[in-house]
Amino acid sequence: MRRFYKGLCLAALIGLAGCQAVNTTTSSAVGVERKQYMLSMLSTDEINQSYAQMYQETLGEAQKKGQLDTTSKQAKRLQVIGKRLIAQAPYFREDARQWDWQVSLIKSPEMNANCGPGGKIIFYSGLIDKLKLTDDEIAAVMGHEIAHALREHSREQMSKAYSVELAKTGVGALLGVDQNTMSMVNVAVNYGMMLPNSRSAETEADLIGIELAARAGYDPNGAVSLWKKMEQAGGKGPAEFMSTHPSSSTRIQNLQQAIPKVMPLYERAK
Repeated sequence: MRRFYKGLCLAALIGLAGCQAVNTTTSSAVGVERKQYMLSMLSTDEINQSYAQMYQETLGEAQKKGQLDTTSKQAKRLQVIGKRLIAQAPYFREDARQWDWQVSLIKSPEMNANCGPGGKIIFYSGLIDKLKLTDDEIAAVMGHEIAHALREHSREQMSKAYSVELAKTGVGALLGVDQNTMSMVNVAVNYGMMLPNSRSAETEADLIGIELAARAGYDPNGAVSLWKKMEQAGGKGPAEFMSTHPSSSTRIQNLQQAIPKVMPLYERAK
């Protein structure tokens, strides 16, 4: 077993050798200052360009189906909220000023929203309609998703996944580990490394999201009411340990602790 862990560490070091420590965002009022490690071969520009292509393909498919909404009151409402939030993004990273930001609404019962690398935002109408979201709650969702893009969580997860796969391959090659043992390693790596880091990214997005919303003049308490609605709509979800997202109760508690830090920003922005 000692030989196994020695081999795992060696292989992991090989995978991490191509990573570099970066600070994707500046210091924030909510205290998100975790160092991130990215593979140099996965550049920000390349990932942004790749996602921009996927984004346009998604919008194209929605348009063919008559689901792309650009003219409704709801769509215009999103554009206004998005414009205010995007204006605050350069506070966290200056290069976001040059991103080709886009906000799109797709008519669908799906309760989802995302902001991909480079500032490409998609909202699905089901999220707004089913939860009857206020402007403050929409800003909480959008701020959260923008925070993922600002922190480059997608690039970070890709870097980790690549390094982990390289590490696992290295263990097998170095030690001749059998398939059953490697399956056990897969489970350990998944629950011991990948999922907690995903939850960490979600927490960071929550915190930066409410600061972004507050700076844009939206009440950060909207994030708490949002997740209470999400909790009611979702029923019993998976246990926090088995999920890539924090539990709703943990999420709400973290937000409530952080809100006093950003309320002065909200009061000034109002």
